[in-house]
Order: sequence, then structure tokens, then C-alpha cells
Amino acid sequence: MLKRERVRIIAIDGPASSGKSTTARLVAKRLGYLYLDTGAMYRAITLKALRAGVDLDDEKALEKLARDSSLSMNFENEQLRVFLNGEEVTAQIRSPEVSNSVSKVSAYPGVRGAMVALQREFAKEGGIVAEGRDMGTVVFPGAEVKIFLTCDLKERAKRRYLELESQGISSSPDAVLENLSSRDQIDSTREDSPLLEAEGAVVVDTTNLTIQEQVEEVLRCLNSDLEVT
Repeated sequence: MLKRERVRIIAIDGPASSGKSTTARLVAKRLGYLYLDTGAMYRAITLKALRAGVDLDDEKALEKLARDSSLSMNFENEQLRVFLNGEEVTAQIRSPEVSNSVSKVSAYPGVRGAMVALQREFAKEGGIVAEGRDMGTVVFPGAEVKIFLTCDLKERAKRRYLELESQGISSSPDAVLENLSSRDQIDSTREDSPLLEAEGAVVVDTTNLTIQEQVEEVLRCLNSDLEVT
């Protein structure tokens, strides 16, 4: 078994569809750690705002909505299940409508402040693999292991399109590419917690890697004397 006192937090950052979620989930499974999908948290808040008709330009209203929300996640049958105020929204948060708005909502400092506080609560016990845009730079700057995944934009768009298609969600390759490009611009240029490589992070280009190869690259970043089951 892994000696948890050696590595408390593994932080994995990177742009949308670079493989963060699947890689982090599988790494957590291998180590017996908690998997924290922070992107799902922002998606849930975005879904709630869209449902309530909240003006996405109204930061104060969105911050209040975020602070008044109850979020939880758990694994069942190898799938992450996301709950918003007690309702499962696992499928709904992956809709194109949410994808088109989540970067804007998550860029607001007030919303991020509410989510960061919750993310740190999840990690209090240690033994966590957290993935997102600012895990190694803002949320967990003291993480013992920091990974930054990169991937060619066209390859990311291809992966995202196939994912949507497998879920029965109608889209087009061009629309997905445009959406990812726009999200990259917003995520990397926002004033609060922009997408950046954390100091000391190991950069892994996933463009030509399988998911299993990505997992092995992350595991290699751990201390060699740790036992992984």
C-alpha cells in the first residue's frame, strides 16, 4: 500500500480535454486516494445559474449562488457522480450549454473563492488527487506532486467531439474546436487564478499518449520508493 504520509496531495492541471479527469481518476484508483474533479464543481454552479436564469455578467449574484449551493461527489461503479443540492447532475453538467458558459462563470473571483474553500475542505485528510486549472498554483500550492498536462488543440477537440458523440450529445467538430479555443483564451487570461504551469510542475504532453501511458507518466513522478497497488 502507498504510504500516505509521503504524498498528501497530487495536483494535476491543464486545459480542457487534455486528459486530466480520466488520468486523475485512474491515478487516484491506483493509489487508493480520493479523486477531486474541481471542473465538475464549476460546471454544477454554472448549471444552477443557467437553470435559475441568473445573469452571467452579474458576479455578485453568481457568488451568492455558489456560496448557497451544496456540492458533493462520490464514486459508484467506476463513475464519478456529482450532486447539486442533493440532486444528481452528473450528465447535465456535461451539456454543450454548460460547456459554453463554465469558463465565464469560473473566472469570477467570488465564485472561485467559494469553490476553493470547499476544495480545501475536501483535501483536509490528505490522500487526494485534485485536477483542474489552478490546483498547483492557487488551491494547493504546497502539493508534493504537481503535474501540468498539455495537448495539441486539434487533438483535444477530436477527443471532446468523440466524447460528446458517445453521450448522444449533438455537436460538430468545428463548434467543439471553437469552444475549446475560446475556453483556453478565457482560462489563460483571466485575472484571478489563470491557467498556468505551477512552479516545480512536471509537464506531460498527452497529444500522442494513451490514457494508460498518461497514468504511468504521473505515477513516475511519485517517489520511487512508494508502493503502488
